[in-house]
Amino acid sequence: MKRICVFLGSNPGHDSRYTEAAVELGTELAKREIGVVYGGSGVGLMGTLADAALAAGGSVIGVIPELLVKKEVAHHGLTEQYVVPSMHARKAKMAELSDGFIAMPGGIGTLEEFFEVLTWNQLGYHSKPCGLLDVKGYYSELAGFLDKVVEEGFLVSEHRGMVLTDASPGGLLDKFDGYVPPQVDKWIEKKKGL
Repeated sequence: MKRICVFLGSNPGHDSRYTEAAVELGTELAKREIGVVYGGSGVGLMGTLADAALAAGGSVIGVIPELLVKKEVAHHGLTEQYVVPSMHARKAKMAELSDGFIAMPGGIGTLEEFFEVLTWNQLGYHSKPCGLLDVKGYYSELAGFLDKVVEEGFLVSEHRGMVLTDASPGGLLDKFDGYVPPQVDKWIEKKKGL
């Protein structure tokens, strides 16, 4: 893997463990010579991740919409920064540049970005690993909800298995190394004639 995209909060959250995890992930990616692709901001967990990866000698590529540059949240010390016209363009560029995707704790934007790339994986638009860095059990209820989605017949278990989860950056990256995408149809039941 050359680069991993990280989705994460533009706020730091209320617990210092989130900031510590962003530092640990940025440092671990740099140590493994894996570049960071992220949303290009200099604030919150986003800025912390970028600063940690850069401080450890890593490469960091930001992708930020023009609107957020105008709001003065862009990071100005990155290896490379793409300024794009929209959030849609941002996600497409981040996906193009990345070999895998990690969601750290964050808000609705983080969840939306993660579920979009996960859906693309399910539909076969890519076969890159997607994982949740479950700092402090942040994603445990979401993992339970995904199990419920399988139980209720809206997701096959093989696609549920595409969501790799670990509490530590190193553990999650090790799971990425062993990732094999499922070879299964999205649809649980197809109507006759489809």
